[in-house]
Amino acid sequence: MRLLQFVSADGSRHVAAVLAGRSAPALVKNATSVRELALEASRSGLSLLQCVEGHGFGDQVDYDAIVTEKRLLVPLDHPDPSRCMIAVTGLTHLGSAESREAMHAKLAATDLSDSMRMFKLGLDGGRPSPGSIGVQPEWAYKGDGSWAVAPEQPLALPSYAEDGGDEAEIVGLYVIGDQGEVLRVGFSLGNEYSDHVMEQRNYLYLAHSKLRQCSYGPELLVGNLPDQVCGTIRVLRSGSPIWSGKFVSGESNMCHSIANLEHHHFKYDAFRRPGDVHVYFFGASSLSFSDGVKLRGGDTFEIESPTFGRALRNTIVEDARERIVKARPL
Repeated sequence: MRLLQFVSADGSRHVAAVLAGRSAPALVKNATSVRELALEASRSGLSLLQCVEGHGFGDQVDYDAIVTEKRLLVPLDHPDPSRCMIAVTGLTHLGSAESREAMHAKLAATDLSDSMRMFKLGLDGGRPSPGSIGVQPEWAYKGDGSWAVAPEQPLALPSYAEDGGDEAEIVGLYVIGDQGEVLRVGFSLGNEYSDHVMEQRNYLYLAHSKLRQCSYGPELLVGNLPDQVCGTIRVLRSGSPIWSGKFVSGESNMCHSIANLEHHHFKYDAFRRPGDVHVYFFGASSLSFSDGVKLRGGDTFEIESPTFGRALRNTIVEDARERIVKARPL
């Protein structure tokens, strides 16, 4: 089962389910929020699948119209965006190290870069046996829920950015339960959208390079992530592809287990505040930047995988406003 959130023409929220054997998603009765469904499931001792099935299903929805009219929402959110934490991890995929190493090619070939050292740590200790703790991965803060852009909505390229680049990833989606328990709601496609030119300039700019908008969805996969996930990412300019690449994910293509990534994210007490939502990008394996593609306003990202249903699409919109932000002494 996959879930999506959207608004109707009158602005009311809905949750719909993509069900096997049905030609279109069906409304989940008496549901307006995947977050609330997850909390209800936890309080009732049910799985999310059981909870959704218990609500029952109503009319089918016109998915094409929802997409065309840009009425999709991200598939998990919080009514207070400040209580949604968006974070990223990197050097987790067997392809990502090659992409990152290319960005640090100026380092001596006889010496491992910091990226490759981090990647090797993951290879050696990122998949611990059950009950053990593995090495911690690279991690960065991405923003709160206000930095998340719904599918089909524009991604801003701010004036201070040196690049706006695609990062097709799998995203783990979580809600914190009433007693601080970590509830994995499911997974979705994501575009982390980062500034690779800034990161290449100096690796210590990594944190700055990640402070950009992102998008994920449109569908949330309920249950476990398959060990092998394959997909395609394209960059379209004036409706035609100027670059495309394959991406792979799932634990069979990762040097860290998902459980290890989750432990090292949620081990911090402050990240387990009841009711909060967490959006965790698991890392990319393929980037158009690595092939020398220079993106610009009007370009559209299209990320799709059969595992996740409909494609995730967003278009870059340039923000040319330049302004100096000054603090006012009190």
